[in-house]
Amino acid sequence: MIAFIIHNMAPIMFMSLVVFLLLGYPVAFALAANGLLFALIGIEFGLFQPEFLQALPERVYGVMNNDTLLAIPFFTFMGLVLERSGMAEDLLDTIGQLFGPIRGGLAYAVIFVGALLAATTGVVAASVISMGLISLPIMLRYGYDRRLASGVIAASGTLAQIIPPSLVLIVMADQLGRSVGDMYNGAFVPGLVLAALYAGYIFLVSTIWPSAAPALPAEAQTLRDDDGQTRRFSLLVMTVVAGVVGYAVIKELGIKPGADFVVLTMTVGVVTAFILTVLHNALGLKLLSRMATQVVFVMVPPLGLIFLVLGTIFIGLATPTEGGAMGAACAIILAVMKRRLSFDLLRQATESTAKLSAFVLFILVGARVFSLTFYGVDGHKWVEELLVALPGGQVGFLIFVNILVFILAFFLDFFELAFIIVPLIGPVADKLGIDLIWFGVMLAVNMQTSFMHPPFGFALFYLRSVAPKLPYLDKITSRKMEPVTTEQIYWGAVPFVVIQMIMVALVLLFPQMVMHYKSGGHSLDDKKTMEQFQNLGTPDTEAPAIDFGVAPKIQ
Repeated sequence: MIAFIIHNMAPIMFMSLVVFLLLGYPVAFALAANGLLFALIGIEFGLFQPEFLQALPERVYGVMNNDTLLAIPFFTFMGLVLERSGMAEDLLDTIGQLFGPIRGGLAYAVIFVGALLAATTGVVAASVISMGLISLPIMLRYGYDRRLASGVIAASGTLAQIIPPSLVLIVMADQLGRSVGDMYNGAFVPGLVLAALYAGYIFLVSTIWPSAAPALPAEAQTLRDDDGQTRRFSLLVMTVVAGVVGYAVIKELGIKPGADFVVLTMTVGVVTAFILTVLHNALGLKLLSRMATQVVFVMVPPLGLIFLVLGTIFIGLATPTEGGAMGAACAIILAVMKRRLSFDLLRQATESTAKLSAFVLFILVGARVFSLTFYGVDGHKWVEELLVALPGGQVGFLIFVNILVFILAFFLDFFELAFIIVPLIGPVADKLGIDLIWFGVMLAVNMQTSFMHPPFGFALFYLRSVAPKLPYLDKITSRKMEPVTTEQIYWGAVPFVVIQMIMVALVLLFPQMVMHYKSGGHSLDDKKTMEQFQNLGTPDTEAPAIDFGVAPKIQ
């Protein structure tokens, strides 16, 4: 028995961790306790050198000294302030009116606003709860199928996990030892494609089953055009002019096609449309409808924030940490402009940010304890030998890893997957010659399913907390409405989990969706800046690397 334990210490240690997690122990404490327990067992059997434990304080300090992780509280705070300042409500109301006249219009609006909220908040909980509170009652009021309505809200909220500035991408970049800016750049296109796939599913459902996603009735279209073709034509002309101006300006600046090109073109286009709308109103013209004016004005704040955060990161003016700090400051300014900033709002946002940041930090410290022991008993060699020996080379490895992550997502959330699984499989992917940015984005898309998996998906829990549990009277129509059952929420999530797995396959089959980040020309990140600082004044010798507690080391 002892010989068996000695020979299989690494797999036994890993399986023990899985058992601890399934028993419901807190992740951070399960990781740390498992690491310390097997360190003592390893010392007793002569498999683990006691000197390894002397490196533990340095590894914990490496977590505390990691500047990249500062972006997590900044982006979390930004998202919470924006969610409580009413930006999501304004967006959903206006975009819902814009798309409302067509079948499935409210669902399209939820997807569109979900993508915008993802690009400004980066927090899944804030997006799902906001859209659940605002959109779900309206969709139920006008006859949407409950499964479709709940599924599209939960899925659109999880776009915050893949569209920058995603917290998942920050953690993924940290664990893989790569630039957060490059990870953001590489994930931008897959995030937009995933949103388009959601919209394609809504189009399919509304075409085959029109009663599941009806259009808004005329009496509900409070911002509809009154003057017909002239105003619609003027809006079309303004949109085309704004798009052409945006494209021309960004092209003239010499920015190559990529995520930064798209973000900056959209931003310049919206600013142009905003200026044209202001001039239109100042001159007293009546070419644009209330709808057109409202759409332009409601789109300026989020797209301005997207440029401030993502645009500055993509073009190399700011690190992700600096971008997050600017975003948090801008969110406070927007709340002041909406006259919704209060001490209570700041207190709630600060407390929630502190809780999430502490949660992430403690998991990371526990993961450092676990990985120290796991590496000390040669667990990394066991994982490497196991995965490298898979048939099919790179393709076989990628298929196996994606299936493994998909299955584990039923039981673990994305933080647990990122801190436990990614450090084990990242070095193997690097050894096989797989680009780690592409690999990280693929895993991030896969990990989205952890939010949508019945019965433990967190997005489903968030939606369940705000969806009506009992029959209620609708405030507008005074009709008695049936509740949304947990079963309906779960079944509504299934088609979107399938779409997410299709997106994983698309990233695997068309790597250029991610690999375009290499041609972006701009890359600025906290760790790269630190490396440049280390190498100052040492042109002929390589400076010793500072240990950030990241494996593998930055190349």
